[in-house]
Amino acid sequence: MFNPYDIVYTVLITEKATASAEKFQRYAFKVNPKANKIQIAQAIEAIFDEVKVASVNVMNCLGKKKRMRSAKMGKRPDWKKAIVKLAEGSIELL
Repeated sequence: MFNPYDIVYTVLITEKATASAEKFQRYAFKVNPKANKIQIAQAIEAIFDEVKVASVNVMNCLGKKKRMRSAKMGKRPDWKKAIVKLAEGSIELL
């Protein structure tokens, strides 16, 4: 069955995302890397009541390379970010 919490992990609260939310009604979410735009829009509308999604933009973010405890290089996992624009007349998410 469709579980929206398996698609949308968390809201990204950064300085850039907060400014975008206040100015343009665009919110950033960390989402499942296998999810597509339609699934993300349906999950956002299911999680937040009375919210209508106008558009979804997604980007794949690569994990940083980090030095581990030894001299070997490790890598953080890759993840996916979704920028969701709400339709006019919708409520605030944050």
